[in-house]
Amino acid sequence: MAESNFSKYICTELKDVKEMPAYKGPQDIHQGYDKDGFRHMLEHITWMDNEVLPGCFYAESTWIWPPHFKGQRPIDPEELKQMRRVTKEDAPIKAHKHDFDEVLTIFGCNPDDPSDLGGEIEFWMEDEMYILDKSFLCYIPAGVTHCPLITRRMDAPFFHYTVGPGGIYT
Repeated sequence: MAESNFSKYICTELKDVKEMPAYKGPQDIHQGYDKDGFRHMLEHITWMDNEVLPGCFYAESTWIWPPHFKGQRPIDPEELKQMRRVTKEDAPIKAHKHDFDEVLTIFGCNPDDPSDLGGEIEFWMEDEMYILDKSFLCYIPAGVTHCPLITRRMDAPFFHYTVGPGGIYT
């Protein structure tokens, strides 16, 4: 992008994140296809924080592709059943909290009904479980334990966006 007065405020590149917080599990930050030619199930789009632009707060966006979506690594039907039986204890992203407020979103991609999530998500805040089947925004106050976030059903891609006034995601 050509340099101008405000071009530094526009993020079109994915930050090279070396390491995610431990509660995120072995999550890699990447785009496109893996070394074997299969699309990553969680594909990061952009990431902005204080390291990308000094003074900026944290924001991150991803696509989450369903197992049956074009380019996905084939999954054995029995393995898919096991993936759907994930519990709060063995979810990939563990319960955690931040010292900053956060807004977490997941949107469905149905152009005929934008509120349709195209699946079902189990989401935890403190000890309360929520089952969500509509596109949503969730405000999480600083210090509130949240997650795991478990995909119970996914018929179509999800778009995920999260933002928080912390300078770096912790």
